[in-house]
Amino acid sequence: MIDSTTMTKVSAPIASMGAAPPFCLFLDVDGTLLDIAPTPGEVHVDPELVDLLRQLERACDGALALVSGRPITELDDLFAPLFLSVAGVHGCERRDASGHWYRPTFDGTALEPIRRSLEHSLREFHGTLVEDKGCAIAVHFRGAPYLEEVLKLRLSGALTRTTDYELLEGDHVIEIKPVTQNKATAIEAFMQEAPFAGRTPIFVGDDKTDLDGFAAVRRFKGQAISVGNRVIADKVLPDPAAVRAWLRELLRESRG
Repeated sequence: MIDSTTMTKVSAPIASMGAAPPFCLFLDVDGTLLDIAPTPGEVHVDPELVDLLRQLERACDGALALVSGRPITELDDLFAPLFLSVAGVHGCERRDASGHWYRPTFDGTALEPIRRSLEHSLREFHGTLVEDKGCAIAVHFRGAPYLEEVLKLRLSGALTRTTDYELLEGDHVIEIKPVTQNKATAIEAFMQEAPFAGRTPIFVGDDKTDLDGFAAVRRFKGQAISVGNRVIADKVLPDPAAVRAWLRELLRESRG
């Protein structure tokens, strides 16, 4: 088991947690565990990272979860053969440590005309990629960063007739998602269940899509760690390589 004494030994990214209970880990994926790729389908997952996460989950007695904007099925494919606790599509779907799935019911009637409108109106924007996640839609513009403000206006306009959905801005991506679920609701749900309950949470994320999760772990007296300087957090790691190095050090310290 990894406990609070481990935290005091780990170097500068994490401050001492003092006499805090054993902790649990919540990890964003793209831009946090994995280096950003030109498109979501081009990311690379090293087998060493899969093995590291497997060992960390065991060291935490199962209290490790991925919390991502990707659907859970994609995360399972990326990190196969791992079967972790996970929240996908920014909390719109979740699988607990026992393997039970939670998918809140969303009224898709408001999203359907938005979907059709975007399919038509974004054809003129070369360098963008529309990703349909079922209950949410993401527009990636890494290939055309100069379109950010135009896309923001276009997507905001698509939401004028509904209050059920909202815009969520990330690293070269803007998403339309249900207002009722986010990374905070996912983390708060995990924190009510074994093996996360009673532990001090740490959430590592890299952009604005993680701010709700940062707020959630702070409500549980935990720590928010940002990757890079796009968002304000309690501590900062420079890049995904540093996150992976810190996780390896955390695992080494847990073994004494």
